[in-house]
Amino acid sequence: MLDDFLVRAALASLGVALAAGILGCFVVWRRMAYFGDATAHAALLGVALSLFAQVSVFTGVLFVAVVVALVVSGLARRGASYDSTLGVMAHGSLGVGLLAVSLLPGRAMNPETYLFGDILAVGRTDLGLIWAGVALVTGLILWRWSRLLTATLNPDLAQSSGVNPHRESLVLTMALAVVVAVAIKVVGALLITALLIIPAAAARPLARTPEAMAAIAVALGMTSALGGLRLAWVLDAPAGPSIVCVAVGLFAATTLWGLLRRR
Repeated sequence: MLDDFLVRAALASLGVALAAGILGCFVVWRRMAYFGDATAHAALLGVALSLFAQVSVFTGVLFVAVVVALVVSGLARRGASYDSTLGVMAHGSLGVGLLAVSLLPGRAMNPETYLFGDILAVGRTDLGLIWAGVALVTGLILWRWSRLLTATLNPDLAQSSGVNPHRESLVLTMALAVVVAVAIKVVGALLITALLIIPAAAARPLARTPEAMAAIAVALGMTSALGGLRLAWVLDAPAGPSIVCVAVGLFAATTLWGLLRRR
């Protein structure tokens, strides 16, 4: 069954949608969209470094994503302007990554593959890495769900309850780095944040509890993944942007539903 490239593409996109849906809710609640953007943009530098060092792309992207996330978090805790630091890291790492790619001997890679994703080229090894990362992130978030939720909604209450908000923030940072590393081949560095944010934002008008929002976000993300693959097949269009377009359509529909229900 896995010899069919469309089956591999569907399984890869469903895996990314699962992890991104759960983690995306925390990104939305914590207003970390720009943080996710900075981490995703740094992924291209990780791709270039992995090709220079002749290691797996997953390893290089994960390493750079973790470093950037830790640097941004560390600088913010020491009083640096959060928005400015994120802007510098996001665009700086993207620029350095594109420059590093252009210096690769023989143009060893096409930048568009990792900027916009190439889900139809996902192989069995890629699929195994994606689902291993998804299992790690999903298990970690579910294991620490109550602590993460308390630290997100009320850091002072978390502190008084014996939960370290900074440690929980670090857990989210690591989980975000893993999702970026496994998602880069599916939707690309420029679209990863969209897959994190849009399904979670679309789920908000339909949910009354955090758990319901996470479940709905996963369902909407998976619908976007399969619908985007279908749209790409029909229109002969890139799969990554097609997935994001379907997600935007679902966001518009749920937002309209929320407005009508309030009236």
